[in-house]
Amino acid sequence: MLRSDHWYAAEGKDGYIHRAWMRRGLPPDAFDGRPQIAIANTGSDLTPCNSHFDQIARSVERGVYEAGGIPLNLPVVSLGETLVRPTAMLWRNLAAMAMEEMFRANPIDGLVLLGGCDKTIPALLMAAASVDLPAVVVPGGPMLNGSFRGRPISCGTDVWKLSEEVRAGGMDAAEFRRSESSMIRSRGHCNTMGTASTMAVVAEALGMTLPGVAGTPAPDSRLLEASHATGRLAVDLVRTGRRPSDVITKASFHNAIVALAAVGGSTNAVVHLLALAGRLGIDLSLEDFDRIGMDVPLLANLEPSGKYLMEDLFRAGGPLAVLQQVRDLLDPTAITVTGEPLVDYLADNEIYDTDVIAERDQPVQERAGIAVLRGNLAPAGAIIKPAAASPQLLQHRGRAVVFDSIEDVRARLDDPDLDVDADSVLVLRGCGPKGYPGMPEVANLPIPKKLLEQGVRDMVRVCDGRMSGTAYGTVVLHVAPEAAAGGPLALVRTGDIISLDVRARTITLEVTDDELASRTPPAAFADGLASPARGWERLYVDHVQQADTGVDLDFLVGRTGPVVGRESH
Repeated sequence: MLRSDHWYAAEGKDGYIHRAWMRRGLPPDAFDGRPQIAIANTGSDLTPCNSHFDQIARSVERGVYEAGGIPLNLPVVSLGETLVRPTAMLWRNLAAMAMEEMFRANPIDGLVLLGGCDKTIPALLMAAASVDLPAVVVPGGPMLNGSFRGRPISCGTDVWKLSEEVRAGGMDAAEFRRSESSMIRSRGHCNTMGTASTMAVVAEALGMTLPGVAGTPAPDSRLLEASHATGRLAVDLVRTGRRPSDVITKASFHNAIVALAAVGGSTNAVVHLLALAGRLGIDLSLEDFDRIGMDVPLLANLEPSGKYLMEDLFRAGGPLAVLQQVRDLLDPTAITVTGEPLVDYLADNEIYDTDVIAERDQPVQERAGIAVLRGNLAPAGAIIKPAAASPQLLQHRGRAVVFDSIEDVRARLDDPDLDVDADSVLVLRGCGPKGYPGMPEVANLPIPKKLLEQGVRDMVRVCDGRMSGTAYGTVVLHVAPEAAAGGPLALVRTGDIISLDVRARTITLEVTDDELASRTPPAAFADGLASPARGWERLYVDHVQQADTGVDLDFLVGRTGPVVGRESH
């Protein structure tokens, strides 16, 4: 018996209402044992990276119908990374909660999840895991490579580079403006190994996509071919009863962490994977990222850690060619939505350009995972992406220059009288889950203008917020507990010495415990913290967890399943 039969097979007026209102041109047998497949569509004109999803949905629909199912387009909450204020991360949990409730409330037997822009794949996976209906992801794909001034221009990463050149006086504002249409050349999400590309690769490594689809460029017809095949697969998932809880296991997370390191993926994947594990009741910790990922070589030569873009990765063999090189590091027991182990799909994947995808014995970097730091400045942990950092700064000791808010940064960073030099450690606080709220991507603080003019392009920066997956630099981020939750970051003063030692996995404030205990946060910091009076922001601030556990809401942790609490009209 299908789940949807509880609606459509009912006798009397309830069954009549369910069937009659849904007929509207469907064949008479539409409700006679045919799996009802919802296409959870995050396409929106206000999520420009996902604006092509209606075309993808049509290909999925054809595949579903061909396999004997009934396709149902279901628009769900969409989050545009570049537009949503104050930060898209504030709404990830709301999107996941709304999706979960709609999946559970409707006569749905299976799901095809269309995601692309940064928060959409995480929200879809979190929702699907919580409701645990058969589900499969179609990643929307990266945009095509752009070019400017005769050289490739990357989406996201070059925004940071070019904007710094404008601030340093090396490019005028008009030229910066002209680069816009060159950078965003086609439909699709960021073409660097930013968060969107990372989460597509991670979804495949978790086993939640048709193997081989991640990284297919958005305008490539092969994405539509894969979408059609995914529609057929969704019907098969319903008939076999394979659910996210069958596919996403501790072994799957192991493989996702290996993939994250091998492609030089975004630090944002850490909070998304931790949140997803929480939904499934799987024990995943920050230490797992360090233990599993730190000795994995970086093989994908992609910005921001390398020089190529996602279209090049696809041309060179794609994510599966990367994973083939580290097959021995993967857990062979983890399966995919097809029911077959992920490792079974790796054998025939060749590298066609070793400058884009390095072979195992000649990696881009020997170790590329995300390092987990602890110390009196981050008792619950902080992270850094060594592959995107300056090697000479991975062990560093410097004087703190503290900013109490983003507004404080804007007001003082470029002040010629700011007491800062290249060895200083820039500290930004009040940007964690509660404090901002929403944990914005501001951890990669701009370099002070007077230092840019001296040629400085990287400094150690410490923050309780996040960093864009397209960004780079020696940035310690996700400091937990955050300053707004009583973390020691709130007690740092300008002039304090901060010591970073990535090899030792430490971030230390060189202040005695007694001195720290005697301090209180400055009034300017406390006054700038979020204190919403109503609505989603109030609910979020009251219930959001810290970065080390995934920034989910405390009452959303765990899996409820697909059963509707009450059935009535």
